[in-house]
Amino acid sequence: MFTISNGLILKGQDLKPVRENIVVDDGKIIEIAKDAKEGKIIDVDGAVVSPSFINGHVHIGDSIIKDEGYGLSLSEMVKPPNGVKHVALSNAGDDELIDAMRKSMKDMVESGTTHFIDYREGGLKGVKLLKKASADLPIRPIILGRDDSFYGDDPDLAKVRHAIRKLLKIADGIAPSGFGEITSEVARLIVDECNRQGKISSIHVAESESNQIESLNNDNQTEIAKGVEADFNQLVHLTNPKGNDLELVSKSGQNVVVCPRANATLNVGVAPLKRMLNLGLKPLLGTDNVMLNSPNMLRELEFTLKIMSVHYRSYIEPAELVKMATTNVCGFKINDIIKKSMILEDNFAEFIVYKSFSRNPYLNICNRAETKNILYIINKKFSI
Repeated sequence: MFTISNGLILKGQDLKPVRENIVVDDGKIIEIAKDAKEGKIIDVDGAVVSPSFINGHVHIGDSIIKDEGYGLSLSEMVKPPNGVKHVALSNAGDDELIDAMRKSMKDMVESGTTHFIDYREGGLKGVKLLKKASADLPIRPIILGRDDSFYGDDPDLAKVRHAIRKLLKIADGIAPSGFGEITSEVARLIVDECNRQGKISSIHVAESESNQIESLNNDNQTEIAKGVEADFNQLVHLTNPKGNDLELVSKSGQNVVVCPRANATLNVGVAPLKRMLNLGLKPLLGTDNVMLNSPNMLRELEFTLKIMSVHYRSYIEPAELVKMATTNVCGFKINDIIKKSMILEDNFAEFIVYKSFSRNPYLNICNRAETKNILYIINKKFSI
């Protein structure tokens, strides 16, 4: 048992700042109060205490080819099966992949991330490799698998159905790359089976303008509209919406993830974050391909804070950005699987204690904090 004392706590789903103490026993928060003190006292003297990070979108297998192909187009880098990433993954040995993924997960833990949602290539084997790589680390991967049988203009739907069911025996959900690689029938099989088993279905949409144009030309429908119609639980990117795309997502209640640094690296645009927030969406924030960016959420938060100010020429509340990296996960299907904790009594103790630099606790995290400024990472690892 121990007490984090004299910290400024970002408490609950709204991250309300309160000056209280946190008592932790056997990995759970048992009391939050000004006068609470039990066990070992850890005096953090005004430090900022926030929930630990969830990285909303990662391709951790890319860890084997960091910075390779930088400057290539989106399709050249990541489109299956011939993108730089997919060729590298197909040629990599198991031990090489495991070692590279472990290094990235250690980087995430050191910078305050305790959960991440991974788009896992390589079918069943890919899922098993990530489970093996993460088995003894204090981080929880939420693994969304995929299979090569999903792709093509005329897939064998019986094989697709079989692959989905086999994947869902060990994975947390399914995540094909995008609508340019799968048919509507495959999308329906994925969503229906994930819903039946209470697992996550996720897909990239509208990452680039060219993807949107191709979708409109081929089907007279945007990728975002397809994602809403197919009822995927989670839509990733939405960087280039058209017409009433975002209104459709807002009405559907689907979870959204944005990846500003990856979008900038690939020259595909700036996610319309301010419009999303105005529509009541509560996006998650992701670092995307490790080949493009470090999986450090502090760097993602700072970049997002500043690129949005440049893009909109107005201020986005830093509190909203911190929620995108922490408590926005609450209330979505993903939370049913990972049970991500807010800082509340009876919840798991999963929080970060930062050195304090300013009176604004949210800007302290988004604008000032670096990995070296993290004083403590309190983490109760979940069973996989």
